[in-house]
Amino acid sequence: MAAFCIVLSNPFKIFFPSLHLFCKHAILFSNILKGSVPMTVLENLRKEYPYLYETHLHTSEASACARSTGKEMAQACKDAGYTGIIVTNHNWHGNHCIDRSLPWEKWIREYYRAYEETRKWGEKIGLDVFFGYEAGYQGTEFLVYGITLEWLIAHPEIENATIEEQYEWIHEAGGMVIHAHPFREEPYIPEIRLFPKYVDGVEGINATHSHPKSLSHNNPEFDEKAIAYAAKYHLPMTAGSDIHNTSLFGGGVAFRRKLKDIRDYCDAIRGGEDYILTNGENWYTKEGRLLY
Repeated sequence: MAAFCIVLSNPFKIFFPSLHLFCKHAILFSNILKGSVPMTVLENLRKEYPYLYETHLHTSEASACARSTGKEMAQACKDAGYTGIIVTNHNWHGNHCIDRSLPWEKWIREYYRAYEETRKWGEKIGLDVFFGYEAGYQGTEFLVYGITLEWLIAHPEIENATIEEQYEWIHEAGGMVIHAHPFREEPYIPEIRLFPKYVDGVEGINATHSHPKSLSHNNPEFDEKAIAYAAKYHLPMTAGSDIHNTSLFGGGVAFRRKLKDIRDYCDAIRGGEDYILTNGENWYTKEGRLLY
């Protein structure tokens, strides 16, 4: 199977949104600051889309870069008003903290335990907790949803899958692949690589890029480019906080209805269901148009 990959040396020139769109957003923000946009705009949005889900979250039991446990993360998200969260710890080739010498099944069970501990606490406090993971490919990362523990144990070949094989096998299992923060620029990311044919969607809003309180990766242009990229290839967009501790940003995807499970989330994103996106500060349509 031939790979379709785009490597960009200067993605800003290609994917930066139009001046018209930029000005349109700037005018809206100016009106908000002047008080000419009623605060009820946000209230109405939250009323129409009351079910908010964090789609990109790490816990210290499995992600080496996380600073809070699953229980702590679940409690913080519940207190912040989330309906549910998706635990997406770094996987076998990412920045995890699971013993690398363990055989495949034991490694997967230990890795999955981080999600299970979070889910158990979620059940106690009334927070839905779903499973996902963040797959790493030398700086290029993907959020994978809709896969079960049993499937992972039965498919050790996924450990060394190419990006193309990952997409194929995850699809065969009924899952979904989202390109995480595709335009982030950091030392651990040697180059920006895009795979529009091998993802179901794009993380257009990553709160660490655009929330004013973010202390890492903070550059709104990363999100602007991701939104333009998704539009260019007609790919669905998601939003998440990429959160590693209980200092929450409030990012995620908000729906009109409560999701049943992680497969329901996959179906909603791929099926074009109505939802909105947020970085915790601003709200956007699922196409990335600024609402508030």
